[in-house]
Amino acid sequence: MDLIAQLARELNLKAANIEAAVKLIDEGNTIPFISRYRKEATGGMDDVALRALDERLSYLRNLEQRKEDVILLIDAQGKLTPELEQQIREATQLQRVEDLYKPYRKKRMTRAQKAREAGLEPLANMIIMQASAKGSALDAAAAYVNEEAGFDTPEKALAGAADIVAETVAEDPENVADLRAFTQNTADIIVEATDPAEKTPYEPYYSYDEPLRRIPNHRVLAIDRGEREGKLRVRVNVDGVAATARLGSRWPRRQGVFAPVFDAAIADGYKRLMAPSLEREARAKLTVRAQTEAINVFAKNLEGLLSARPVRGARVLALDPGYRTGCKVAVMDETGKLLDHGVVYPTKPRHDVAGTKRELARLVKKDSVNTIVIGNGTASRETEEVVSEFIAEQASNLRYTIVNEAGASVYSASELASQEYPDLDVTVRGAMSLGRRLQDPLAELVKIPPQSIGVGQYQHDLDQAELSRTLGHVVEDVVNRVGVDVNTASASLLGYVSGITPSVAKNIVAYREENGAFTDRRQLKKVPKLGPKAYLNAAGFLRISGGKNPLDATSVHPESYEVATSVLERAGVAASELSRGGVPDIERRLGSISALASDLNCGTLTLIDIVNELKKPGRDPRDDAPEVVFSRSALSIDDLEPGMELKGTVRNVVDFGAFVDVGVHQDGLVHISKLANRFVKHPSDVVRVGDTVKVWVEKVDRDRKKISLTMVQGK
Repeated sequence: MDLIAQLARELNLKAANIEAAVKLIDEGNTIPFISRYRKEATGGMDDVALRALDERLSYLRNLEQRKEDVILLIDAQGKLTPELEQQIREATQLQRVEDLYKPYRKKRMTRAQKAREAGLEPLANMIIMQASAKGSALDAAAAYVNEEAGFDTPEKALAGAADIVAETVAEDPENVADLRAFTQNTADIIVEATDPAEKTPYEPYYSYDEPLRRIPNHRVLAIDRGEREGKLRVRVNVDGVAATARLGSRWPRRQGVFAPVFDAAIADGYKRLMAPSLEREARAKLTVRAQTEAINVFAKNLEGLLSARPVRGARVLALDPGYRTGCKVAVMDETGKLLDHGVVYPTKPRHDVAGTKRELARLVKKDSVNTIVIGNGTASRETEEVVSEFIAEQASNLRYTIVNEAGASVYSASELASQEYPDLDVTVRGAMSLGRRLQDPLAELVKIPPQSIGVGQYQHDLDQAELSRTLGHVVEDVVNRVGVDVNTASASLLGYVSGITPSVAKNIVAYREENGAFTDRRQLKKVPKLGPKAYLNAAGFLRISGGKNPLDATSVHPESYEVATSVLERAGVAASELSRGGVPDIERRLGSISALASDLNCGTLTLIDIVNELKKPGRDPRDDAPEVVFSRSALSIDDLEPGMELKGTVRNVVDFGAFVDVGVHQDGLVHISKLANRFVKHPSDVVRVGDTVKVWVEKVDRDRKKISLTMVQGK
């Protein structure tokens, strides 16, 4: 198989660009680096397209290797024919290769294998070929009686030959492919309760059936979980009569003395040998499909969360709510440096509201706090009420917001948190993490395993290795899209920079602690284990503010500094202008970009990126994200009425809708049917985590604490 041509056809891209991208990947370049700094070679492929290419390339290479392995294995048995080899080499899926190999795969002793060893294969061939025979089928079988092998009567010999026929029919790759498609297109999934009287979250599935081809992914994951927990029994129901008839139709003229034997062997081959494996395959395919989509949704949600706009200039008082142990308090300046910490008790059992307000007033005045952050966990609602009252009574210029606590406890108890703040209690670290999530969500959330951040669905049921790999790619892409200040970034953040491993990230931090702040990107070459390839991949994403060269504070790669300098000269601008906000009118000054690219012997796409960066150096793409929604007064679920218009923030996106924070303790659900006044294939096509949306209350179930919202006015 010509991999480049195959990839070009599948991805609908030029073969030359595919070949260049594959070469760059094979040379050890990272996806972010190729996407950002090798656009001419790839035709401008972005990180999403490059990751799709990388994954498909890996699959096709594994496919080619498996083909070679299978050909060698069959050839070693002396059974490889030119036709079979051609079929294997033309296969485009691993499953097809395995289907072709199945008849030759070594397996435990089967009924058919015993019959073959007893010399019954010629009789089996007679059945398949519907050979003419004098007398009955038993008369023909009498010649193949083998007492030593246990086939001591014509009846046993005929049954043994039928077993060979059944296995031959069941292992034929064309039969398997046809019945696989039939199963997946016509079967139903049937679900029953193991104990119908037991109350569980899976009651909607206690007596449930749905066609395999139509069941939504979130139901598949719910049913899988219920089955694992022993609450549900699940089976795949296929019309066995229709499946057997379909299998038999491959031999349309079954007649003669062997016809009844052949019919029975076909039915046995399907029921005993094909149906169980095909039904298991169908369930497995459903699960893989559902998990793949769930991981993709998780990835999109994580990207939205990490791309949230930082709240710059916020001097934050963070509250991590609790009941018995009180609310932990951490106060931080604009850079996230801890100024104060303590505990207040606004909730039961102590319920010291007055004391809480006095302490809040003291800290707000002492540390010039302008923003309060409240975690959304236990006691959040009660804490919010006290904060709202305090703002109304004593600090009308203050604002507050609720942040998601997911993963804060994981970070606060981690080895990383202990290294960062060895002298602080776990609870203080947790409160600090909440405040810093507002100040710079990306820098704080990279310290937490992505799967612990809580923006997915059934994340604990998913393939953890694939989930970790996919989410790691998302973090890497966002970190490199934003860029990292090499003098302030933590090792956790640096570890996601293109080309930088966790150990090299620690070396960067150690180097700057020992030698002071970096003043030139070239100093990175002195960091232990940061070699030429790592420098090439990382340099453009590591920024140095206030360094010797103003270009070091931009996303312009050092390899393009000569071009960038020439561009500034052509524009009549000194490099020092970059540190004063850039050159907003640089395009007017330069004229034709394509002509300039030709003059400077530079690719047009690369030059466009350089010019855009010089226009606004170090621009943070997160500034385009929606602003954080702040409050000054608290709402409760009792305040909501149908028809009420609210502004909210999307907190999670799942297959069946989006959960929106509208300022009460419970997030409201906008069902997929109410996201837009049109058909919506998936909620992520309309909203993503972090979006600010206008919603209307549709229904409030106060007893069950559920809020139904709509984004379509009047719906």
